[in-house]
Amino acid sequence: MAVLTASSADGKELIIKIKGRFDFSTHQEFRGAYEQAPLEMSGYIVDLKDATYLDSSALGMLLLLRDHAGGDSAHVKIVNCNADVKKILTISNFEQLFTIQ
Repeated sequence: MAVLTASSADGKELIIKIKGRFDFSTHQEFRGAYEQAPLEMSGYIVDLKDATYLDSSALGMLLLLRDHAGGDSAHVKIVNCNADVKKILTISNFEQLFTIQ
């Protein structure tokens, strides 16, 4: 499985971990991860520590998560990015839409 989920310690945020390639092949798993989350979640954390690849469809999936989470009022963090992934996110101006750590 390429997409794993967990709740944060306080139970208020959904942590979505990506393992391996983050591309169109993970679309259904990724979407299912946040759509099936309890409604009381106040934010989302996308952990890319184990992601080995990210493409334009992954960027689109992150935007869909942001829309699902409330658009401009969304609380979505992208964490544990390697240098290559962080460069892609920066070039795409995602630091203006997401908290990237």
